[in-house]
Amino acid sequence: MAPRLQLEKAAWRWAETVRPEEVSQEHIETAYRIWLEPCIRGVCRRNCKGNPNCLVGIGEHIWLGEIDENSFHNIDDPNCERRKKNSFVGLTNLGATCYVNTFLQVWFLNLELRQALYLCPSTCSDYVLGDGIQEEKDYEPQTICEHLQYLFALLQNSNRRYIDPSGFVKALGLDTGQQQDAQEFSKLFMSLLEDTLSKQKNPDVRNIVQQQFCGEYAYVTVCNQCGRESKLLSKFYELELNIQGHKQLTDCISEFLKEEKLEGDNRYFCENCQSKQNATRKIRLLSLPCTLNLQLMRFVFDRQTGHKKKLNTYIGFSEILDMEPYVEHKAEPSKSQTRKPKCGKGTHCSRNAYMLVYRLQTQEKPNTAVQVPAFLQELVDRDNSKFEEWCIEMAEMRKQSVDKGKAKHEEVKELYQRLPAGAEPYEFVSLEWLQKWLDESTPTKPIDNHACLCSHDKLHPDKISIMKRISEYAADIFYSRYGGGPRLTVKALCKECVVERCRVLRLKNQLNEDYKTVNNLLKAAVKGNDGFWVGKSSLRSWRQLALEQLDEQDGDAEQSNGKMNGSTLNKDESKEERKEEEELNFNEDILCPHGELCISENERRLVSKEAWSKLQQYFPKAPEFPSYKECCSQCKILEREGEENEALHKMIANEQKTSLPNLFQDKNRPCLSNWPEDTDVLYIVSQFFVEEWRKFVRKPTRCSPVSSVGNSALLCPHGGLMFTFASMTKEDSKLIALIWPSEWQMIQKLFVVDHVIKIMRIEVGDVNPSETQYISEPKLCPECREGLLCQQQRDLREYTQATIYVHKVVDNKKVMKDSAPELNVSSSETEEDKEEAKPDGEKDPDFNQSNGGTKRQKISHQNYIAYQKQVIRRSMRHRKVRGEKALLVSANQTLKELKIQIMHAFSVAPFDQNLSIDGKILSDDCATLGTLGVIPESVILLKADEPIADYAAMDDVMQGKDEFVLVFLDINL
Repeated sequence: MAPRLQLEKAAWRWAETVRPEEVSQEHIETAYRIWLEPCIRGVCRRNCKGNPNCLVGIGEHIWLGEIDENSFHNIDDPNCERRKKNSFVGLTNLGATCYVNTFLQVWFLNLELRQALYLCPSTCSDYVLGDGIQEEKDYEPQTICEHLQYLFALLQNSNRRYIDPSGFVKALGLDTGQQQDAQEFSKLFMSLLEDTLSKQKNPDVRNIVQQQFCGEYAYVTVCNQCGRESKLLSKFYELELNIQGHKQLTDCISEFLKEEKLEGDNRYFCENCQSKQNATRKIRLLSLPCTLNLQLMRFVFDRQTGHKKKLNTYIGFSEILDMEPYVEHKAEPSKSQTRKPKCGKGTHCSRNAYMLVYRLQTQEKPNTAVQVPAFLQELVDRDNSKFEEWCIEMAEMRKQSVDKGKAKHEEVKELYQRLPAGAEPYEFVSLEWLQKWLDESTPTKPIDNHACLCSHDKLHPDKISIMKRISEYAADIFYSRYGGGPRLTVKALCKECVVERCRVLRLKNQLNEDYKTVNNLLKAAVKGNDGFWVGKSSLRSWRQLALEQLDEQDGDAEQSNGKMNGSTLNKDESKEERKEEEELNFNEDILCPHGELCISENERRLVSKEAWSKLQQYFPKAPEFPSYKECCSQCKILEREGEENEALHKMIANEQKTSLPNLFQDKNRPCLSNWPEDTDVLYIVSQFFVEEWRKFVRKPTRCSPVSSVGNSALLCPHGGLMFTFASMTKEDSKLIALIWPSEWQMIQKLFVVDHVIKIMRIEVGDVNPSETQYISEPKLCPECREGLLCQQQRDLREYTQATIYVHKVVDNKKVMKDSAPELNVSSSETEEDKEEAKPDGEKDPDFNQSNGGTKRQKISHQNYIAYQKQVIRRSMRHRKVRGEKALLVSANQTLKELKIQIMHAFSVAPFDQNLSIDGKILSDDCATLGTLGVIPESVILLKADEPIADYAAMDDVMQGKDEFVLVFLDINL
């Protein structure tokens, strides 16, 4: 037996021999376990929750002995945020902005670009006054150049270990939560920067992008017949290198520059020969920029799947790239001798690098002294001052935390030794509060003992396991320093609860014997009028009910007298709980709704007076019905009325079923698409009316009769029909029911009809055969019909928090509607759906079911729209199948945002997602789901691109993990 159960049993063992009225103070203290010995530190390793005298293992170990000052605070040393001497300043990653930070560092290390940006005019002059920077407002750059100026100045002279680039990222309009294409970002930003700087007057600033990043090559075509060369000069800012099938960067460059043969249909027209000739074509590098950007093309087109694929090919590259063999200089021959590249300081290998950046090596000593302009340095100095103030503030907070910790340390060392009560006066305090008092991470709050009180506002015996008995001396200090209450002294031990527990325990011990006695008494016949009525259900389960009731009284410490954990339940919760308890109370199964004896004798039986007395010991509040007690008079009257109503309903249902047999059985129904030859007129009623009428006819005793046909729901506010003839043969056919003329005559006799709606077939013209037309009465209302269609489209396009389903296609298998019909948007309704009950208070727009009522209910256009929405929701229900996941989306969110949701659900990156709906490819990331035709309950197919790995290219290499690697290396020319 567990120790806590052993303590529980030992604390109440006396109750087996002591009657409730004999309970003494000694018994009460025994129940509250005051007799238990306190535990000793070192012997008891953890706190004994069943022992209120155990004060070991409540968190005191961290305070006893010597303590390091650093444990008194959770504030890092602010100097850790300080830039170390001769080190660079970092940039904060805002989520998925590592690619931006990488380029910023690369551009910052380009001294010529940094110097040119410092020379750009700035609006900061409006910000700086004659006596310095305005102290009351922060500097906010207005242009991209100003953002770069400020960032570069901070990267150069800031005292911080890292700075925040959020202003720059926000100015570019980048999404910090989504990884962008690094190559595309580089191209777009360089183009933006070049365009911005082109307006500068200073040529060193205006031409800096071309000077640093622009090179030149020529497309050279050589005629094999005459040897004539034709050149087409072109500028470049990066070289796009194919990596498929290659192992080394030099191989990629060689392929980029290799000759291409022009033969056959692809022959070249030579102007010198004036005819098509075989020729060769290649790219010839004429000049390289100071900073060479090499883009590794990791995405290629897969002809088999028709989608792009990612190459995970390992590419090796050196820190120094010798480009002399690839560049044609003036006065040199056109065909240079290719020689083996020199070995650099080291080589690297990556399967994820998208771009390599090399810097031109020169014989001149590089100028590393780039001066920060005065206005920018003033901004940096101000930011450094703020940083220093923050460091001082953090240091002061650390000191205050240490001082508080030392004071708390002295308090705990003093009070913990005086906590045990021993034989002196004592009080009870919550174990949770004591643990929080010893917890260094949270401030100590006032003592709160309300959760431990019983219904008599004293200490509940069952709460003793979460309480601790401490000395009155320690309690006085606690309450004087922290306040709170109520104080639980020896007078707080609740005698009423102990006496009640004693009674319950004795009854539980006696229950088995009384169960046998009652069973024997039930076998004997009841004589005269001495018996009592007891519910058969209660008799079958009375022992279980008694045991549950005793267990509840015995152990339900959290719910007593409407209190839970010291908090009074609200009225609604109290009523709810009382209702649940009433459903389980003994002998209440024979109570009628009026609180009297029920009229059904099959649910009850007579028991003897002796048996009833035994049962009353366990259920003193059970309703009592002597054998001479009359049944409820109101129930007798209602029973007679109910029998009459049931008979009437059955008669009405039988009459209507006999009058309209085909409508009830859904047989021989007319169809507009195949108009019957034997009639020129068909009538229309709401399909909802037909369904409700069939329910009544099937179960007349459970449903009220349908008294009227409400066709107003099929009409607009102007009295016009809301359907076209074509729509009634297709999408709106589920909303209407066609009626034969003979059936219509019977419907008019059996029901109150508010509006007559019919479709007539007429022959027009003298030509044989004549033209057939279909006319409705009332006629179609074009304006309201158009409004209805627009409203339906808006409902499908303007939604929030709607459910769609994403189905992942695996192994290149296309999911077709024919082979997987469960993926269709529409699914058949189940019988439970059709029989779905309406919420309380909701009125059916199609008819009035009030008994005997003939007043027609006015139906508005909005009622009809609401009715149609209900039908649309039913018809569009989708059953999720294996491989699908449900997502909550809104119509105004973009496809890009949906791809992020799909990435979290399926672990497929957005650029590897190929989405389609109903055969239509979804590709516009900026378009909203509403404009793309994604409606609630839609099924979107996800086809994931799997990366192509060229593992044969590199066997023994380092396993790279970064998605984007950009290397800033040297180039030797």
